[in-house]
Amino acid sequence: MVFWHYVLTFLISMVPVIELRGAIPIGYYGFNLPIWPVVLVSVVGNLVFVPVAILWGGKVLEWLAKYPRLGKPFRWIIKRGEKKTSAMKHGLFWGLFLFVAIPLPGTGAWTGSLVAITLREDVKHAFPPIALGVLAAGAIILAIFYFAPGLFSTWFAR
Repeated sequence: MVFWHYVLTFLISMVPVIELRGAIPIGYYGFNLPIWPVVLVSVVGNLVFVPVAILWGGKVLEWLAKYPRLGKPFRWIIKRGEKKTSAMKHGLFWGLFLFVAIPLPGTGAWTGSLVAITLREDVKHAFPPIALGVLAAGAIILAIFYFAPGLFSTWFAR
């Protein structure tokens, strides 16, 4: 049964918006797993689809944007992304890192990948800051466990 708890923690960390910031508390408090393996599984799970998303996400986004009615929100994403992220091109590494490292909803590896896609960055340049940002977000969540342990435990009975 413990193996499946790790598998579920891994899968939860792959879900956009929830990602590692939700998987760590669920794995630790919800499944009663040791914290260090939970952090490791969550980081790996959060990063596993980033290269795939960067490689194929732009192609999928552009393909969906071609359709007259269905493509309207995708064209808006592309246009807005290009407009808002053009200034970020110079500080791409630190911008992506900080954006992914802040463990709040709407930031994280999936959104960082979307930023990389709109900037038309390749995996070689986009993955390192995203990976370091995920590690930093994991460290922040881990620090919250040690300095404010009651924050998550109010939602989960341990």
